[in-house]
Amino acid sequence: MDRFSATISDLKKKRRRMNGCISPTLYEIKFNEFVLFILEKKMGTTRRAFLMELARRKGFRVESELSESVTHIVAENNSCSDVLEWLAVQNVGDSSRFELLDISWLTECMKVGKPVEAIGKHQLMRGNCLTNSAPINCMTETPSLATKQVSQYACERRTTLNNCNQKFTDAFEILAKDFEFRENEGICLAFMRAISVLKCLPFTIVRMKDIEGVPWLGDQVKSIIEEIIEDGESSSVKAVLNDERYRSFQLFTSVFGVGLKTSEKWYRRGFRTLDEVKADNSLKLTKMQKAGFLYYEDLVSCVAKEEADAVYLIVKEAVRAFLPEALVTLTGGFRRGKKIGHDVDFLISDPESGQDEQLLPNIIKLWEKQELLLYYDLVESTFEKTKIPSRKVDAMDHFQKCFLILKLHHQKVDSGRYKPPPESKNHEAKNWKAIRVDLVMCPFEQYAYALLGWTGSRQFERDLRRYATHEKKMMLDNHALYDKTKVEFSL
Repeated sequence: MDRFSATISDLKKKRRRMNGCISPTLYEIKFNEFVLFILEKKMGTTRRAFLMELARRKGFRVESELSESVTHIVAENNSCSDVLEWLAVQNVGDSSRFELLDISWLTECMKVGKPVEAIGKHQLMRGNCLTNSAPINCMTETPSLATKQVSQYACERRTTLNNCNQKFTDAFEILAKDFEFRENEGICLAFMRAISVLKCLPFTIVRMKDIEGVPWLGDQVKSIIEEIIEDGESSSVKAVLNDERYRSFQLFTSVFGVGLKTSEKWYRRGFRTLDEVKADNSLKLTKMQKAGFLYYEDLVSCVAKEEADAVYLIVKEAVRAFLPEALVTLTGGFRRGKKIGHDVDFLISDPESGQDEQLLPNIIKLWEKQELLLYYDLVESTFEKTKIPSRKVDAMDHFQKCFLILKLHHQKVDSGRYKPPPESKNHEAKNWKAIRVDLVMCPFEQYAYALLGWTGSRQFERDLRRYATHEKKMMLDNHALYDKTKVEFSL
């Protein structure tokens, strides 16, 4: 969290306009021997634009594009091999002319207002990386080398979207879901940890020896892996898929607003299909559940990245109508690079006012007027400024938030890449699709923590908090980082 501290503190003090792009303002260049290029990879457009602007205000020359004049490349959350791999794609020739630096160097420079020595922790050491690195190959990567450095914490593992062991993780996801339905948190967590660690392996498991030394693979997990290797499938998974209770719970919980308690109640009443539930007039459905049934076909289908981008434009336009300087950030799986999801999450924060409690109510009224709002549930903030972070790794945050269903018209999406939703049961084609959207409003001083928490994944967040507690003697949640040894909040 330290890498956010200088930038957030500086922006709070200056209270400057922030629109996610570089200001055209010209600043005096004080340090001509430094020509910086800030790498956007793993950083994002908005944060990169902010850092470029900040560095220019401090007197640094910062290039928007990689050019011959660049002397220093600054990267965040990238290894030396990551940067060199990126440079190879840019066809820049000899990359040794660039000084490769971590974002910590720029942070230190911003603190003191001048360049600091680029040594030690600030350097991305070339001696420790492969200059001719190639993309991970699931079939040829050596398991014995890869498993030696697998951390027990998901936040210390590099996990790509290229899952080399999907046949194993798919099986464990079914088993984890079954134990979640049975409210057996311990076994469910064991399978979730196994899924997380298997996804990070840069090779395909073909024999049991391949997973020697990999953490979180207990005897039960290993026996299932062995069975899949030998037989191609798991008898435990087959039993779950054929279980009537599992199939019923899977169906019931697919309805927006239906959780485990409601599913249990419906199952005990003898319901096995959604038609049976809808046919019982004695049931008292909540407003959320009614919306879940009404727009079920749309909500149960996946949300494409193109649809998420279209929703982003709608949300940003609405937010900027009331707070022109607010940050609107797409979070969740789409921020992690996923191409499909089940809903679209946004984090909203205003550098100028900190937080406007009337923003979400105003947006609701606007969308109602525009006939875009199909359902909403506004939850007010319950945050206490002196509150110490929760000890629970899955604790909900206290931000003001709104859970809603938006109407996304087809013309809002690039027709060349967007597949319209199927025709409804009455065979009348719609020109819109219902999309689940979550809006979270947070004070700007908590933005970094909120962004981290709402980006996910769930196991990453659990392990990040566990790492903070056990390794750093600190407590972390979506609001703050608390140092238990110093008995103070870290900025």
